[in-house]
Amino acid sequence: MPPTGAETGRSNSNLVYQLEAWARKDGTGVCFDSNAGFTLANGAIRSSDAAWMERKKWNSLTKLQKQSFAHICPDFVVELRSSSNTLTQLYLKMYDYMENGASLGWLIDPFKRQVYIYEPNQEVVILDNPETVSADPLLPGFTLNLTELWSE
Repeated sequence: MPPTGAETGRSNSNLVYQLEAWARKDGTGVCFDSNAGFTLANGAIRSSDAAWMERKKWNSLTKLQKQSFAHICPDFVVELRSSSNTLTQLYLKMYDYMENGASLGWLIDPFKRQVYIYEPNQEVVILDNPETVSADPLLPGFTLNLTELWSE
């Protein structure tokens, strides 16, 4: 996919910052930004805008595996829609993550001010114009403040 516009880049930076700040306090996992690619069990190489993985899972990889598109799926993924994404592209990407081992996924659409919450074998939950969204119980205490992510 092509690079995003400046506004989406600013929003994504805020998203990763909030997740990383929580992860450092919590200590049970590691975060990734949009540059990290993972090879899923179905062979697809995917990169989300933000991701989190249990530290135990991350530490099970060798140093060489960590330096490449590791054959592992993050536990939590977030996609932030940009003007170059269609919702259909992102829906398919989220289903790919869910089918290959992710436990929780959020698709954030700043244009519609909606958050789509994905969990394996569950119906997608859609939140309209929320100010926050919680990742409990997978990421206890992590609540993303969405006010900085919404388009003006």
